[in-house]
Amino acid sequence: MKMLMFAHDGSSNRGCEAIVRSTTTMIKDRIDGAEIYLASGKPETDKIITKLDKVYDGSLSPLRKHSFHWYVSSIKVKLFNDESYALGKVHQNIIKHINNMDIYLSIGGDNYCYGEQPGWYEIDRRVKAHGKKLVLWGCSIGEEDLSEQKLLDLKQFDLILARESITYNVLKKQGLSRVRLTADPAFTMEKNELALPGEWVVGKTMGINFSPLVLNKNRKSLEAIRDLIRHILKNSDLTIALTPHVIIDGNNDYEILSLLFEEFKHSQRVLLLPDNLTATQYKGYIARMRFFIGARTHATIAAYSSLVPTMVLGYSVKSKGIAKDLFGRERLVFGIDELSDEKKLISGFKEMLVEEKDIQSCLKRSVPMMKKLAYEAVDHLNDVMMR
Repeated sequence: MKMLMFAHDGSSNRGCEAIVRSTTTMIKDRIDGAEIYLASGKPETDKIITKLDKVYDGSLSPLRKHSFHWYVSSIKVKLFNDESYALGKVHQNIIKHINNMDIYLSIGGDNYCYGEQPGWYEIDRRVKAHGKKLVLWGCSIGEEDLSEQKLLDLKQFDLILARESITYNVLKKQGLSRVRLTADPAFTMEKNELALPGEWVVGKTMGINFSPLVLNKNRKSLEAIRDLIRHILKNSDLTIALTPHVIIDGNNDYEILSLLFEEFKHSQRVLLLPDNLTATQYKGYIARMRFFIGARTHATIAAYSSLVPTMVLGYSVKSKGIAKDLFGRERLVFGIDELSDEKKLISGFKEMLVEEKDIQSCLKRSVPMMKKLAYEAVDHLNDVMMR
């Protein structure tokens, strides 16, 4: 059985790496003879995932102006308002593998949170036109993300695997019957523990992850994070490990964390983890932290799954849904509008300190269930393959 994972833009986003890495491991653990291929927007970044059978170049192929295909697509758009020809050419690096695959897994968990995705819709349409199975793997979708066009696309899928209950309930409410509740595959990902930096204090080091994505959505959030760091340094004996998790030009955690490091390094209690680690290596550090505060979802999943009390600087439905499934409520998750309020962030940090043992107890109960739910996604996938 041959499967192609697509809607992946490369592993410089360590969360995307975590999804690919853990999905590949889970499927190969449970389904004998499964061959797993990846179409990647940046295939050179995915060589670190050695269990894949092959990585294909899935990058876009823009239409060259005044080329034959450009003229054909222009006519179709102008006369018939039909973009399908153009989209088919732009995404040909993904579409061209359809005949050789049995099942296509759309793995971009967040892709349906960011407006219309006509390119993915066209790929999905062509997969189904060829009679192949189509699965949306580990998605998060809020009610505010849905549109008529998006719902039409979602109805094409043979299986939709929601990675948290908010998304599951939203999609079921829309009448989508092929939805199953699972958990993010990264809950199952292994860790790789490298040597600790010299500044690391065992049992007294916490992590902070902050991202340009959050800053762009709330320009005042950086100053609130500065105030939070000042509070931690002044009112506790904790060392802070600034932890990047996405290293992409224009969306690079390391750049913004470097600014914070330069500002606070004189304290000798702030360190900056490097920008060249794999998802499993970052998890290896996060797992040895006492607390974690993070903006990137898969950095927080690395913490949760390692039973580390975590505060989430959330910006979408997935953060709320994952916390709700772990704790029964949206515990220590702050929405994008709250991230400029240093008082709320400091209050959340204090709550995490006071409730440390209770949070750990909750995670000890819920994380095994999340891992079981993540593996159940493979069982659902196997059922679809057998139909």
